[in-house]
Amino acid sequence: MNGAMSDVSRFTLPSGLAMAYRHLPGRLPAVVFLPGYMSDMAGGKAQAVLEWARERGRACLLLDYTGCGQSEGRFADGTLSRWRDEVVALIDHLGIASVQLVGSSMGGWLMLLVAEALGERCRALVGIAPAPDFTEWGLSQSQRIELAAGRTVYEDNPYGPEPTPTHALFWSDGERHKRLGHEIAFDGPVRLLHGQHDADVPWDISLRLAAALRSADVQVHLVKDGDHRLSREGDIALLLRELAGLDA
Repeated sequence: MNGAMSDVSRFTLPSGLAMAYRHLPGRLPAVVFLPGYMSDMAGGKAQAVLEWARERGRACLLLDYTGCGQSEGRFADGTLSRWRDEVVALIDHLGIASVQLVGSSMGGWLMLLVAEALGERCRALVGIAPAPDFTEWGLSQSQRIELAAGRTVYEDNPYGPEPTPTHALFWSDGERHKRLGHEIAFDGPVRLLHGQHDADVPWDISLRLAAALRSADVQVHLVKDGDHRLSREGDIALLLRELAGLDA
């Protein structure tokens, strides 16, 4: 990877916080990668997308939400509304006229909100184990009661030593952004990839999302032995094939 791609740039948001990102100029629409919950742009899927874009002369944007990765801020202050507005502000700042959004896990929920905000500037969606509405189906009734009372809920983290927090601010904001219960007004092509051994996001969520989307051009690809991350070599090859198909 050359120096231009490895350099991290910073954008000062209206909040005063600096947001870290990597922007590769090229042919539009730009591929914008939206990481998952407590994740960042250093992950293998994001880096693979960036390299794919470089090889094809495509514009690409990787980013860290505030409170994540190399961006400033506290994770406890993060919400879908806040991160949506940050992503849109960064796209506007860079003057990107059209995008394809790639959302991983929570990023697959956030991409729906960013697509709504961008309107016709968003040309396509690719969800990797997308997790819309996980404040509802991903938490028990007792956890929801704790969150409604303003308390943080902690769960075992299979990907690291520290427990995964769900903060009351994130939960209450997420409850206002649930999308699976009504039509999602997006008409462009959509590709959803989901492992059937996903222990975090049930694969039927992708089927529910496909049904809710207004677009007629929606395809769901189920990977029978795939886990939540879908980060194996074959999983990433599938993701890049789907991006190439949208580029054809």
